[in-house]
Amino acid sequence: MEYWKHETAIVDEGAIIGAGTKIWHWSHVCGRNVKIGKGCSFGQNVYVGNDVSIGDNCRVQNNVSVYDRVILENDVFCGPSMVFTNVINPRAHIPRKDEYKTTLVRRGATIGANATIVCGVEIGEYAFIAAGAVITKNVPAYALMAGVPAKRLGWVCQCGVSLEREPPLKCKSCDSYYGLDENGRMIRSNR
Repeated sequence: MEYWKHETAIVDEGAIIGAGTKIWHWSHVCGRNVKIGKGCSFGQNVYVGNDVSIGDNCRVQNNVSVYDRVILENDVFCGPSMVFTNVINPRAHIPRKDEYKTTLVRRGATIGANATIVCGVEIGEYAFIAAGAVITKNVPAYALMAGVPAKRLGWVCQCGVSLEREPPLKCKSCDSYYGLDENGRMIRSNR
């Protein structure tokens, strides 16, 4: 099965798009060095720039621009009107296309509506970025981030539910356990 696009959507020559992906109204996918995985969904008025990699089963909601040098791993959710940037210090009168910074969003992460991701950061696996948050630095795996600039308010399970505050961290929804590894990173554990 091939991908599907609405008649108003534009997909430039050269873009590689996986089977079962859907591209809705008034969206534009550029063609230079663009790879989109299987089973993705792109809402209305989505822009995908050049030099972009999007994994399988990603959901990019209405009015999102995935600018050059953004990488989304599998199962990433980008909420409505969230923003990726690609230049740290933009000026209209100074071209800075050679200064684009890479932004990496790891597997299973969620970015809420109207959040802003400043370029050059990495968002860890299954992190949860609250609506309206502004991410200015790297985000650890499973972190719950909110505010301007965003701060970690807690941890979330792979299923998206907030974890208990004190270790061992247990999910009240799916009974999964989490703990810190020897490097201080949050990991799923067997209990």
